[in-house]
Amino acid sequence: MYVRVIPSSEVHKYKNVVYDRAGDADIKCSTTNGIAQMYIRKQNVFTEKKIYKYVKPEHLRLDLLRLCRQRAINKRFDHPWKDMDDMDLLRSAKLYSQDFATGEQGFNLAAVMLLGRDEVIGSILPAYKTDAILRVRNIDRYDDRLIVNTNLIESFDLLMGFAQKHLWDKFYLDEYQHNVSVRDKIAREMLANTLIHREYSSPYIAKFIIEKSKMYTENALGNADELGSGTRNLFKYTKIYSSTNPELFEDDIFKSVVPFDFDEEANDIIENEELLISNKDKYELKPIQNQIIDLIKHKPQISYLEIAETLNKSRSGIANHIQILQHLGILIREGSDKKGIWKIVSFGNNGTN
Repeated sequence: MYVRVIPSSEVHKYKNVVYDRAGDADIKCSTTNGIAQMYIRKQNVFTEKKIYKYVKPEHLRLDLLRLCRQRAINKRFDHPWKDMDDMDLLRSAKLYSQDFATGEQGFNLAAVMLLGRDEVIGSILPAYKTDAILRVRNIDRYDDRLIVNTNLIESFDLLMGFAQKHLWDKFYLDEYQHNVSVRDKIAREMLANTLIHREYSSPYIAKFIIEKSKMYTENALGNADELGSGTRNLFKYTKIYSSTNPELFEDDIFKSVVPFDFDEEANDIIENEELLISNKDKYELKPIQNQIIDLIKHKPQISYLEIAETLNKSRSGIANHIQILQHLGILIREGSDKKGIWKIVSFGNNGTN
């Protein structure tokens, strides 16, 4: 049996023994210096730069290229891509390049991963996929699953849709008084890192998993030196979302974890948000929600933290209950997070004004 291990930026090992390749021979590396030299040598190997000279424009989704151009123009009207034809744009983005060591030129793996047709990606990287799993009730298997093995642009949109379908969002105003989706901010950073900062030649299947107490991503790490551009946002919005910090584990398999500290009572409702919204008139308030309403009646400017301390609950748990009351049309917020007030609106079967 022959197992072909293509050149990559990874150091490969079998049964905890590292091997180097010299022509057709595999040589055991048993010294620290030998392994260190291998890592140094591989720092300049990036599989996404590998040129596939038989990949032609018809093997790519040029409709996605036009979408990328339009998004760039939407952000900056005078973007250089505006007046470029498709091939000039591909060269500008370094998706069509030349290997000066071999003289080969053509579309590289980055172009295939971003814009390639599914059958082309599957032929070049048959093991490539991202597995999204919801595991809340059925912890032995899963409640929902999405296997994504298309180009990176559409993969990102599909995975964001999975996150938006299964994760609770919360009301938050930024410093410009704009409503920001904290859920989307966190998911965007986690999923972008999972899709981009990975070793595509690795057979390890990248994962995005949502559980009751946390969500996390796993992938075989590539381009580790570039990792971290979105870490600041991840820490910022995780703190807002669940009053905790994310955890990052950098190893051969990179893992990012966002813990949840929502209380169980709010979680049960969060998992049935659609049912809640469609049955507003039948919904009966929980004792804690009535307590929140009473506190707001006496002090409309009361903060999440004050309510949490008064009721001996977590801030994020209180935020969830308040968002439920907003979905029910019981509470509205007038003004900013810092200087605004809560207003109680009259509503159906509960009889509160």
